[in-house]
Amino acid sequence: MSQALLEGISMGLLLSAMIGPVFFTLIQSSLENGFRYAAMVALGILTSDTLYVLLTFFGIKFLAEATYFESVLGYVGGAILIGFGISYLVKRQTAKPEANVEGERRAKKRSAFLKGFSINGINPFVLLFWISIASLVHLKESFRSLDVWLYYSGILITVFCIDLTKAYIAKKLAQFVTPKFMFWLNKAVGLAMIGFGLRLVWFAMSH
Repeated sequence: MSQALLEGISMGLLLSAMIGPVFFTLIQSSLENGFRYAAMVALGILTSDTLYVLLTFFGIKFLAEATYFESVLGYVGGAILIGFGISYLVKRQTAKPEANVEGERRAKKRSAFLKGFSINGINPFVLLFWISIASLVHLKESFRSLDVWLYYSGILITVFCIDLTKAYIAKKLAQFVTPKFMFWLNKAVGLAMIGFGLRLVWFAMSH
């Protein structure tokens, strides 16, 4: 196996081990709406990461100098995460007829992709991660075009597969999940989202 691919897989494992808003969103989405919904969230995350790869790889010099971009992303991202957090805190568990639940889930799946894309995309720490990766790639003089492609592919595919695994395991545990557990999970996810949002705002203010 290519050394570049192995390095990419290793970096992907490192990125997957980080616990942030994406982690909580995946777990909560899988528990509440099922694996397919969470898989669409993961696909949105993958697409967001892919766009950041292209943006940072071809624009590393501009992005590294445009610190105002990070600040704007911090304020906007922080506000959106806080909004998500508040929505989780005020969310109520309501029993609905099965047919209505199925119809609602089909409708929700249309927004799952956008949910994953936006929560990952608004996080400036994700941008900073990909900027550091792009800088690392540019410094690796031994990397040829194929090596760069394999390296990034290793990261993206690894992260996507682990996200799917997280969602699958969470769904398998769903049979043990009670309405009371989901109630408190929503509260915990909401507080975590607000915490991450406040951290992003603080990050923007300090720049």
